[in-house]
Amino acid sequence: MVSLCHSNVWLGVVEIKRGKAGESKMLWPVMRTTSNTFVCVGKDPSQQLRVKKKERVPQNVDLPPVLPKNKKKPYAIPLKKMHRAAKTDRKLAEMGIEKHLEPPKNGLLVPDLIPVAHEVLEAWKILIKGLSQLLTVIPVYGCSHCPEVHVGPVGHHIQDCRGSGNVHRRSFHSWVRGSINDVLIPIESYHIFDPFGRRVKHETRFQYERIPAVVELCIQAGVDLPEYPSRRRTSPIRMIGKKFINRGEYIEEPKPQLFKDTPPLLEEIDTYGALTRQSHSPLPPSDLKNLAKKTLKAYITVRRGVRRLMEKYPVKACGYCSEVHVGPFGHNVKLCGEFKHQWRDGKHGWQDATADEVFPPNYVWHVRDINGPPLVGALKRFYGKAPAIVEVCVQAGAEIPERYKPMMRLDIIVPDSEEARLVA
Repeated sequence: MVSLCHSNVWLGVVEIKRGKAGESKMLWPVMRTTSNTFVCVGKDPSQQLRVKKKERVPQNVDLPPVLPKNKKKPYAIPLKKMHRAAKTDRKLAEMGIEKHLEPPKNGLLVPDLIPVAHEVLEAWKILIKGLSQLLTVIPVYGCSHCPEVHVGPVGHHIQDCRGSGNVHRRSFHSWVRGSINDVLIPIESYHIFDPFGRRVKHETRFQYERIPAVVELCIQAGVDLPEYPSRRRTSPIRMIGKKFINRGEYIEEPKPQLFKDTPPLLEEIDTYGALTRQSHSPLPPSDLKNLAKKTLKAYITVRRGVRRLMEKYPVKACGYCSEVHVGPFGHNVKLCGEFKHQWRDGKHGWQDATADEVFPPNYVWHVRDINGPPLVGALKRFYGKAPAIVEVCVQAGAEIPERYKPMMRLDIIVPDSEEARLVA
């Protein structure tokens, strides 16, 4: 047999020797040259060419299911993984071996995430300022009996209200003019000077200021604000199991530095400050489109940055209500009033938080034609949804991002109300 290898392809001439009863052995015959000679071609199985498959973008994507309020939220980390980690820590503690902690679990900052924290905070300011200006042109409505929000010239006619008195209204929503808090849901957290220090107790809760959870996450990730000081450790924390060996002395929280010449920071980082701000003048169509693009870009930056920061910095969320606490341990304030709070004496059921709990998307119905008829319940399955901020920016002239197109169901043709029953 004579063979030749070139470019992962093996060429060879194989001579066939017939055995008893006319048996023969042949390897991938391609062309017969003589009576007993064949030219064979084959590929080396150890060097197969890898063909990258083209990723398919789904045409339609369903929203995440609404979790029932009479059950605890699912854990962000699988329960078996948490049990395995706790078992490992317990074994190390029994042997007296110190736990290996990496930043930021040892109290030190992560240098690579400090620019990310600054970028998120600046994008957060742009998002609040741009959204407050867009809402002077784009109308937003909220139901006075339930948390439903609608972005459009008029409220929709979908009968899905579950608020008080919905029976008398046949589950129609009672629309009132909304504000920035209806689009950007305010999720606040206690500002802690030392996340590894004393916990917030129920009796001392008024000694701590509450700020947006996104801002508190940026502060603990390395952003220094004079109005909200934070402790920066120089030596790492040491632990054996759940017991601290060395976490430094307790330091009294310094008083915030306020300057008369600079405007209050709370008006830039909090949505409530945007409500008290003076009304903006109407924008021309060209400036409105540019502002919508800038605001949408800031929204995507904040979501991407929050997810990246939460991969390292711990954030806790209550498994029953919407309370969020930025830090390695949850606070001890007894203000939870959700499912079976009497059994917990009002304490929160802390667990690892997700990015949607710190920065909720707040999905609303997508309106394709602003000048068309309002949305009706008979065609509800043909409508798509999108985050409220994305819907506001799209109606103001911004392009729809690729990741939200399947969610908005733009490829589905909405039939007339009379044709809906004929659609399979």
